[in-house]
Amino acid sequence: MSPDQAAVNLAEIAYLLRHKGDGYRARAFTRVATLLVRERPDLERLRREGTLDSLEGVGAGIARTLAELVDTGVSSYLEALRAETGEVAEEPLDASPLVQAGYRGDLHSHTDWSDGGASVLDMARAARARGYEYLAITDHSPRITVVNGLGPERLEAQRRLIDRANLELEGITVLQGVEVDINEDGSLDLPDAALAQLDLVIASPHVKLRMEARAMTERMLRAVEHPHVDMIGHPTGRRPGSRAGAQYDFDAVFAAAARRGVLLEIDCDPARMDLSPELARLAAGLGCRFSLDSDAHAPEQFLYVDLAVWMARRAGVSPDLIVNWLPLADLRRRSWR
Repeated sequence: MSPDQAAVNLAEIAYLLRHKGDGYRARAFTRVATLLVRERPDLERLRREGTLDSLEGVGAGIARTLAELVDTGVSSYLEALRAETGEVAEEPLDASPLVQAGYRGDLHSHTDWSDGGASVLDMARAARARGYEYLAITDHSPRITVVNGLGPERLEAQRRLIDRANLELEGITVLQGVEVDINEDGSLDLPDAALAQLDLVIASPHVKLRMEARAMTERMLRAVEHPHVDMIGHPTGRRPGSRAGAQYDFDAVFAAAARRGVLLEIDCDPARMDLSPELARLAAGLGCRFSLDSDAHAPEQFLYVDLAVWMARRAGVSPDLIVNWLPLADLRRRSWR
């Protein structure tokens, strides 16, 4: 049992616990899953020595789960949670480090220009250390004032900084994007002239998620049909266990996204996991393409993709439908459209 394999099992347990409303235990499993991917401990040795509980954050319960994973490759606790929540059981995951599997870069990340905790250079260096070829910096637009979002003038200033960073960095290309709010009427929180200058535009619903379904459908359709939108970020705005997220005509919106070549995001932030595997499966059946992203607000959060890649597998979304496997040149010319 590799650390990556164990981590995705713990991450799925955390996901199902969130659905049950058990956020405390969910966070504990997520912390340990993150540690496994980050530090890659020798689980088999620790199991032989009886010291799995020496790992930070591993109490008796998680130690039992890890021991069972090492011994048998499956977790009876995970299987019980799947049965309880109606999830379909599957074969043990054959997890491997993302870059070895062909993942080339993350398209949704934040810096200290908005509500992130690190600089553009720090985020880029952390992404390069993971073996990424590219990273999109997608700080927020101004709508939600508490996140210190970027208007047109600050976007221009950030572009100059990113251009300088690309001259300084080797082995990775930093793209400038934005996560722009979808207003209640479906318009976007930045003028077209500002959006046109960016490498990537993610349009996301953040507020007024309880709108009546018909109005929400019109709102999302208008965003999908905007000529500068490349991706719909965390398309429902859900937070499992605490917020259900927006309800709308998913078939209509996803079909429009497929027709226009607008990507749908599978946001791997453990607090979001949005799109869900169920909705991602629906979208794939309608012809959509996807982006699998961390929504990282700090360098260590890039690990979120490692922890949630199982969601794409459960949905039946193969790498050929996920743009993060594309070379930079194909990404720049939006070859999926």
